[in-house]
Amino acid sequence: MQSRLDERFTAAREEGRSLLVGYLPAGYPTVDGAIAAMRAMVAAGVDVVEVGLPYSDPTMDGPVIQDAADAALRGGVTTADVLRTVEAVAATGAPTVVMTYWNPIDRYGPARFAADLAAAGGAGAITPDLPPEEAAPWLAASAEHGLDPVFLVAPSSSDARIRLVTGISRGFVYAASLMGVTGTRAAVGTRAADLVARVRATTELPVAVGLGVSTGAQAAEVAGFADGVIVGSALVKVLVDAQRSGAGDAAALDGIGRLAAELAEGVRAPRPGLGLTGVAPRPPTGSPRPPG
Repeated sequence: MQSRLDERFTAAREEGRSLLVGYLPAGYPTVDGAIAAMRAMVAAGVDVVEVGLPYSDPTMDGPVIQDAADAALRGGVTTADVLRTVEAVAATGAPTVVMTYWNPIDRYGPARFAADLAAAGGAGAITPDLPPEEAAPWLAASAEHGLDPVFLVAPSSSDARIRLVTGISRGFVYAASLMGVTGTRAAVGTRAADLVARVRATTELPVAVGLGVSTGAQAAEVAGFADGVIVGSALVKVLVDAQRSGAGDAAALDGIGRLAAELAEGVRAPRPGLGLTGVAPRPPTGSPRPPG
């Protein structure tokens, strides 16, 4: 049985294109403001939404996302607010996943978090700091509630590590394009295409590339070799800049919509030699799921 992420990736493949994943943290600039921004992303062409769960020790996040998450925490955002955000965004029809470090799930209770995330309409969770060797409780809870657990690989990952990660991931595999924290960059990591090829050698799961994509041209570049393009810091920066300049909520939403539309156009741009609309075709597949 295909999950919502499986269905969305399959639909994009059938259209001959890559898929756009957009990230924003819950609670920034406010809970309702974040919901409005995420819904604006979807209206502008984002296919899948990552809802960030603000955390006080974000080891993978760069300064832009850290600043936004810190402001959300100071504003009192809670896990319940994150789940309310998921519910509001999932209502648009876009598959919605939570991007979170493991400690908040562990404190909330893996079984309880999975149940509440599923009840909110969530499609899964990305857990960047959860080692596969310690993931059994989360894998069991995710399977019970029909969620896709998404894990990360990086250019430094060994082939054995990639096989381990792809063996337990569902929905898609998150390929970090470079070593380091999130943030916009002038160029996408040069090892990203090689990493995608290494991942594809071990699984039929879609591979989405994140870290460093900030423009439509970069999105088009990554879409030429990956099944999904993940953008976070560039979108968060629009909200941060609007808050710092006092531009107002309407200007922030307009900026989010314009950037999301540019990125969406990039992932849908024709690729020379790859047909009219996008990436080289791959056979539609669903995420293999544990029996029972």
